[in-house]
Amino acid sequence: MMQAMIFAAGLGTRLKPLTDTKPKALVEVGGEPLIKRVITRLIDAGADHVVVNVHHFASQIVEYLKRNDNFGISVAISDETDGLLETGGGIKKAAPLFDSSKPVLIHNVDIMSNVDLRKFYDMALVDTGGQQADAVLLVSQRKTKRYLLFDDGMRLMGWTNIETGEVKSPYEGLNPARCKMLAFAGIHAISPRMFACMDEFPDKFGIIDFYLAMCASHHIVGYEKPDLKLMDIGKLDTLAHAEEFLSNL
Repeated sequence: MMQAMIFAAGLGTRLKPLTDTKPKALVEVGGEPLIKRVITRLIDAGADHVVVNVHHFASQIVEYLKRNDNFGISVAISDETDGLLETGGGIKKAAPLFDSSKPVLIHNVDIMSNVDLRKFYDMALVDTGGQQADAVLLVSQRKTKRYLLFDDGMRLMGWTNIETGEVKSPYEGLNPARCKMLAFAGIHAISPRMFACMDEFPDKFGIIDFYLAMCASHHIVGYEKPDLKLMDIGKLDTLAHAEEFLSNL
């Protein structure tokens, strides 16, 4: 079986005015709230335990899950109503809610894709190189300003902003031009072995900064899906095209 976490704590500011009265997780696409679509996909992939972090209109998400009997699986709430912890801090706070013997699939609530989540999760157990991964990040060839940098074996080496030329890496003098430059797609899987490493980090931090700090000492890899179809329902203009996107998946 699978355990997973849904990031649902965000303010959803790019979806205003819809998020003036509801959390982003309950914004509907094709008549179904985003959180239902993600949970359903996770269940179809074998998830039997899901943690949902909440902040903005937290009670609405909690009540929605209760009304739907948690969709027949174990659902735990990681409460961030006292303050948003960002992606890394959110995982750190939720860590005690997971089984420490198997990986956790992390999925943004506003992502829709054609990714085989079961196959992706299984890569966190053994990656394509035959080595157990500490984390697997879904990446794609997408035009953006910020890229993750990988070696030929898809091991994470660093990060760059191509507009500013900034590079973040534990490898001194890393040249982005000699790396595979791929964009992060908002879905990743992390081994509970990594939770102890988060003790060195503050309560609030980004997960990509964590992966960059750990990539020299831990096996953090990227998975590029060549025929990836993915939509981030983060803005009103993308929301308008979301139903058409769903019908084409």
